[in-house]
Order: sequence, then C-alpha cells, then structure tokens
Amino acid sequence: MTQNLQDKPKVLKESKRRIKVDFERTDAKTRFKEKYISFFFLTKVVWFVFRLVLLVGISYVVLFPFFTKIAGSFMAPEDFVDVTVRLIPKNWTLDIYKGVLTELDYWEAFGNTLLLSGSCALLQTFVCATIGYGFAKYKFKGNGIIFLLVMLTMIVPHQTLELSLFMKFRYFDFFGIFGFLSGGGLKIFGFTFLEGVIDIIPDSWKFWTSSGWNLCNTYVPLLVLSATGLAFKNGLYIFMLRQFFRGIPDSLEESAYIDGAGNFRTFIQIVLPMSVPMLITVFLFAFCWQWTDNFYTELFFTTTKTVLMPDIIDIPKSLKTDYAGQSLYYAAIRNTCGLCIIAPLIILYLFGQRYLVEGIERSGLTAE
Repeated sequence: MTQNLQDKPKVLKESKRRIKVDFERTDAKTRFKEKYISFFFLTKVVWFVFRLVLLVGISYVVLFPFFTKIAGSFMAPEDFVDVTVRLIPKNWTLDIYKGVLTELDYWEAFGNTLLLSGSCALLQTFVCATIGYGFAKYKFKGNGIIFLLVMLTMIVPHQTLELSLFMKFRYFDFFGIFGFLSGGGLKIFGFTFLEGVIDIIPDSWKFWTSSGWNLCNTYVPLLVLSATGLAFKNGLYIFMLRQFFRGIPDSLEESAYIDGAGNFRTFIQIVLPMSVPMLITVFLFAFCWQWTDNFYTELFFTTTKTVLMPDIIDIPKSLKTDYAGQSLYYAAIRNTCGLCIIAPLIILYLFGQRYLVEGIERSGLTAE
C-alpha cells in the first residue's frame, strides 16, 4: 500500500499555477460555463440556500418574541384593542418607560443590583479560578472524589437546600461564638464551659442574640456563598476553569519555579494574565445570573427595604386602568419591565462578546 501511494502522481504547485493561467486565457463564455454551470457549483448554491433558510427561520423563532415585546412597549392603551395593530404601533408613546423608570424605583434597584452582582461576580471569578487551578494542576489523594462532589452541586436542586440555607444565615453562629458572647457559654460535645463570663458586655453593644446573628436582608449571605465557592452555578465555573487550566503547558509554571516564584505568585503573575478571556467569560456568567436571580434574593431578602431588579416588575400607579384591553396592556407593562432589566446586560455583552466567544471556545474538554 505504501508503494502504491508513492507511485501515485502528485499535482505540483507549478502545475496548479499553469492550469490557472490556462483557464484565465480562455474566453469569457467558456470560463462562465466551466465555473457556474457545473454540479459542484449547484451543490454549493443548494447548501448556501439551505443554511440561509435554516438560520433565518431559527432567528425568527428566537427573536420574534423580543420584537413583539419591544413593539408593545411603545403602544398606547388603545392600540391593544385595535385589531389592525400588529407590530407597528399607531399611537407611539413612551408612557410605559416613563412609568417604569420613575415610579418603580428603577434607578435604586439598578444601583443595589449592580453593587451586589459586581461584588459576587468578582468573588466567584477569583475563588472558582483558584479552585479550578488546584484541581487542574495539583495531584492529591481524593482529587477525583472531591471534584465529583463539586459536580454534584450542579445537580442538586436549590429548593432542597432552601430551608437549611435560610436557617443557617437567619441564626448565623460561627462555632457557637455568638452564644458564648451572649453569656451562654461554649458548648463542646454537649458540655457547657465559661457560662456567664461575657455578661460584662452591655446589651446596647450587642448586635446578636444567644441564638445567633441575623444576616438576612443584607448582602452578607450571598457574599459568603460567593467567597466559599458555594454560590449559584459555581460548580459550572470551576469545571470550565479547570478544563482551561489543564490546557496551559506545565513548562511555563516550571520556568517560574526555576526563577524562584512560589505557587501563589506563579498563579497570580503567570497563569491569571493568560486566562483573561476565560475569566471575563466566568465574570459575565456570574454577573448576569446574579443580576436576574430571584431565588436567593427572595430567600435572604425578606423585607422590601432593599429594592433589586426582580422587584420592579409591577404596574406603575399612573398606568393603572380598567378598560377593555387591561390584561394585554398590563402584560405589555410587565414585558417592558423585563426589557428594562435586561437592557444593561445587553450593553455589557456588546462590550464583552469578543472575550465571551474566545473564552467559551477555549473552555472545551482537553485530553488526559
């Protein structure tokens, strides 16, 4: 078989150039016939048309709901009972946007959500990068089992942990320290020690009780979950970063070790600068999921003092009505609230889409 491959004539580069020159010297009619009236060209045209129709159809299915919501946000109440109005309003108005932005505390919710989402996303990005780097580059006993447990965090439904999470942060007590500071003493293996020693602390100074410290209605529970790698989707981020770090050559780290750099310095100065696209991808995912989250925010924020983005979905008082198309009009108002919520995310994606695509491309599975 090897002999047959060697005997097979090869088309040299000079032969290809000569064929091209001979083709260009022929008359235009012959060139047109050879180039466009052929089975190969017909196959390319059919494939191009098929892809175009498929992409246009998928785009229509995906984007049509957004078009309807955007069109409805500019309609007046009378447009919703006019059967001749489809996607283009007859009475253009910005009343819905004015009501949402001025009467539903939109800007307060924007600032609170920006602070919370940005803080959680930064913590999750750094913590998940550190954990993913450890799984990717360090071999230790139980590595596979611990990583399997990390993957299980993506499978376990959040509703199964809802009550335990709430009780943990509603009565937060780190190793019983708040019970000790309340005079209850230290409880170790069922025995109580040093009971009543801290009674000298005035009650006016105590922000805790004997049952613990109430952290609900603050950012602390979400920040603690983010800093410990247990927040929403952190298992996915760790997996993505682990796969990315496994693709970094070990020779780069070995060179840094030879130059005297330690593990942490190598990670900060060598690995992280190479991982900017992947880190931006994880940051965008974490930021956007926290921005629109209503499970953890409703779990830990039990009062209405802190207004976040999911809380602004309501009907402004100036837009309340009782006419025939009330239900359609109210649905359009709620859709507009949703558009106002995702508008900052769209702007964020426009600036970070290049890094997002590059990060996703480089986060695929690598060979063992």
